[in-house]
Amino acid sequence: MDAEKMKLKLYNTMTQQKEDFVPITPGKVGLYVCGITAYDFSHIGHARAAVSFDVLYRYLKHLSYEVNFVRNFTDVDDKIIIRANESGENPLELSNRFCEEYLVDMGALQCLLPTHQPRVSDHMDHILDMIQKIIEKECGYVVEGDVFFSVDKSPNYGKLSGQLLEHTRAGERVAVDSRKRNPADFALWKAAKPDEPSWESPWGPGRPGWHIECSAMSAHYLSPRFDIHGGGADLKFPHHENEIAQTCAACEDGGVNYWLHNGHVTINNEKMAKSKKNFKTIREITESYHPLALRHFLMSAHYRSPLSFSASQLDSSSDALYYVYQTLQDLDDALLPYREAMAEDGGKAQQTAEAKDVINKLKSEFEAKMLDDLNTAHILTGAYQDALKFINASIGKLKKMQKKQRLSMLVSLAEIEKAAREVLDVLGLLTTLSYAEILKEMKQKTLTRAGLSEEDIEQKIEERITARQNKEFEKSDQIRAELTVQGIALMDIGKETVWRPCFPSQANSSDGDKSTS
Repeated sequence: MDAEKMKLKLYNTMTQQKEDFVPITPGKVGLYVCGITAYDFSHIGHARAAVSFDVLYRYLKHLSYEVNFVRNFTDVDDKIIIRANESGENPLELSNRFCEEYLVDMGALQCLLPTHQPRVSDHMDHILDMIQKIIEKECGYVVEGDVFFSVDKSPNYGKLSGQLLEHTRAGERVAVDSRKRNPADFALWKAAKPDEPSWESPWGPGRPGWHIECSAMSAHYLSPRFDIHGGGADLKFPHHENEIAQTCAACEDGGVNYWLHNGHVTINNEKMAKSKKNFKTIREITESYHPLALRHFLMSAHYRSPLSFSASQLDSSSDALYYVYQTLQDLDDALLPYREAMAEDGGKAQQTAEAKDVINKLKSEFEAKMLDDLNTAHILTGAYQDALKFINASIGKLKKMQKKQRLSMLVSLAEIEKAAREVLDVLGLLTTLSYAEILKEMKQKTLTRAGLSEEDIEQKIEERITARQNKEFEKSDQIRAELTVQGIALMDIGKETVWRPCFPSQANSSDGDKSTS
């Protein structure tokens, strides 16, 4: 797709408005996203940030941009040291373990690997060089082996977050240090403490402060000025505010053109956070829900909006995706007997006018939403649902059609599938698995949530068949209703009863067995 013809608008936190995205270098994008502090399994708040910027990465690539995507790992930090001391591990070994666990989670969520994934411990030289430049510019000062940044030397400090300098708290993760010239000054380098990892520096052994790592690594892998910087809304202040101050102090041409921030995941109206002990880990959720259902849930609200976590929302996402994959599987099954005839036709058959309209509407609606600041809310509704309905309505008519008419419909359905898959791919909702394999995995997750096995379901189906044969319709209704509450729908197809996942609901007084017996 021609990026120049597609006007992507992004909400820039710095200007607090949507702006046309214009890269510094035509056709190329420099993207930096703040990653995790690796000391524990990541929760779904971390997953939301990852998925939000994976969607941006995928869409930029869809628009034919060449993207240099950098996402860091913080593997040197107070929290890591505290956790390592509690577990008796080496801090770097502990953080390395959780970096690897994070990558497992990202793979499950279909997040593409960034171009670079730098770690703080591997970039001490770059960090030290930047701190030295900040001191040389008289924007940093040394106190007993510690180095602080002087916020008074940053005239635009607070512009990103809207925090006035006189109202800011200390920009560190520790209490205010009386040695600071201004309480808002923050650490660039921390003098070594006993039993903590440290590195040699011109100011004595120590380790970097939290904020300097992103300034140093973004400048190294991109440049002091680059296109897009992303992260969670909680990072606006102090982290991103301090990044701006550091980079601009060290590099005259430093800066970021577009600042993007994703909203929090909330639980019981509070931000989900490890410090609040109200978090759900990615691993915990994906034990009982398919990772694609979690990804869909994380995209179900606009990335800048808060997202309220609930099991019912995950159930809804799971149900919506199951319908998508089942429809595409039904289409695949319907096209199978005609694949040879379609190949022999050699592309002579034309799409129907109705099918062309369905495809055009699907594509135009998708692009309009994505170009408008990546609006993934309700992204698989509207024209996408119309396309699925067209598929379901058409596949049953194939056998009754004349050869020429059927070939035209077959070509139409194949093109609709192609368009539907492209949307799923850009959203990261396709895997290397077949539709059938994804559906099988989703059914297994449903059984896990229900605490049942395939054998249990088969037994329930047999009990219901027996009840219907004995005209015990209340009992057969009750069996179906009880399973529906557990997210399992029984479907009578001819003389066979099959099951599929469904949105868990309250039992109805009647499921219609009396009229179908």
